[in-house]
Amino acid sequence: MTPANVPPALHMDLRYYHPPAAIVRRTVKVDACVYGGTAAGVVTAVQLARLGRSVIVVNPATHVGGMTTGGLSWTDFGNKRAIGGMAREFYQRCGAKYGVAEEWCFEPRVAEAVLQEMLGEAGVIVYPREYLRSARLRDGRIQSITTESGLTVQAGVFVDATYEGDLMARARVSFTVGRESNRRYGETLNGVQYRDKHQFELPVSPYVREGDPSSGLLPWVEPRARERTGTGDRRVQAYNFRLILTRKAENRIPFPRPDGYDPLEYVLTARYLAAGWTGAFSKFDPIRGDKVDKNNAGATSTDYIGANYRWPTASYVERERIFQAHVRYVAGWFWFMANDPSVPEPVRARMAEWGLCRDEFCDTGGWPHQLYIREARRMVSDYVITEHDCRGQRRAADSVGLGSYGMDSHNCRRYAVGGRVMNEGDVQVGGFPPYPISYRCIVPKRGQCGNLLVPVCISASHIAYGSARMEPVFIVLGQSAALAAHIALDGNVAVQDVPYAALRTRLESAGQILDWTP
Repeated sequence: MTPANVPPALHMDLRYYHPPAAIVRRTVKVDACVYGGTAAGVVTAVQLARLGRSVIVVNPATHVGGMTTGGLSWTDFGNKRAIGGMAREFYQRCGAKYGVAEEWCFEPRVAEAVLQEMLGEAGVIVYPREYLRSARLRDGRIQSITTESGLTVQAGVFVDATYEGDLMARARVSFTVGRESNRRYGETLNGVQYRDKHQFELPVSPYVREGDPSSGLLPWVEPRARERTGTGDRRVQAYNFRLILTRKAENRIPFPRPDGYDPLEYVLTARYLAAGWTGAFSKFDPIRGDKVDKNNAGATSTDYIGANYRWPTASYVERERIFQAHVRYVAGWFWFMANDPSVPEPVRARMAEWGLCRDEFCDTGGWPHQLYIREARRMVSDYVITEHDCRGQRRAADSVGLGSYGMDSHNCRRYAVGGRVMNEGDVQVGGFPPYPISYRCIVPKRGQCGNLLVPVCISASHIAYGSARMEPVFIVLGQSAALAAHIALDGNVAVQDVPYAALRTRLESAGQILDWTP
């Protein structure tokens, strides 16, 4: 695949996938290899380096930090008291940049600077734009991985810190995609969910010509939804971009009209506004620098519902197409809201006051480099976190960190019913105390890959992952994975055989919060 075969980007260098310009075969030997430069991956590598291990980060992205530096600046933390160790250190170091004890609503450029400093201090080398081509296995262990550019890494232990779990899949580890049925784990909030959050609260026609079924359905609206509540499927919750916006004129870039802009994509929004919707400016969450982190809010917003189903297991080229489709949709939504005459003038004028930031994501025209992959593959290990863990009805005895956010799934699809459009899949159920995440959730099943740890695509049901999938938790689990990897290397044992008592001692010494005391 040559660069000419990859779909064009909206902004210079705004891509998920950068095909290698040349194949240069070289081999690196280290104690540990982290695949994925997310915040979890960075902390994993830094912790290993601080322990004296030789470690590198092989990063398919251009930047480090994933969503932590890619637009998710209004941190979803659940309960701050449940976050310790290097995760807390990261937020404290962000705070130091602003002259405060800690900061959870930082600018992306500041968060990336902090992670780069941590990498530099630890002497960790990052190989950017390296996409996994193959993994060589022997006797149930990864011997080496090779990237498309010709980089081969041999290591004693590997960590998959990507949002997609690509290395996990190459290592033949059990995983799942989509929503389990409620019957699978005896849950109540999994599978198909017809609920009232982020829902069309006013009637909106789903048809190309309003009220005319013969004109066909608008994009991404399914003809019906007849499954019973709790039915499992392969759908995943919607993705979006978390844009960093400002109203400061000297720092503001007006919303661009993307190439390939399709007005049909925004007809539902126009009709919802015409019906009286007033929630267009929800989730403009303030962060440092006179900026906001804009997240999805309401029935029609920045979530591109239904367009991401193939992402978790897609090739890099197909993911690039999906990535660019999300760029076009989200950019188009803001351009539509700020410019289209069908948008009520007060809304249009207010939205036009906002824009992208000149001092953020400077190499991509102010646009975040990271698509918000809310879930993709999820490992299926010897312990699967479920709704029962979140509610405190079951507690793992081998805690390596705490989850504390509510069970949260964005919508998974749109469908037509009774001449109107509805969303399906949004769940927001909280109100429970922090709960332990089992060590077995970050290592494969016993008998599967013995030298791989997975702190991001952890073993959890769809709805429980919706609670655990927060960036602070991923960072916590990254550090815990590093400490376990260190013990496994020391004892030359499989990660599944790391003695929990020894690991717990290390975790506690590192400041991890493992148990919850009200």
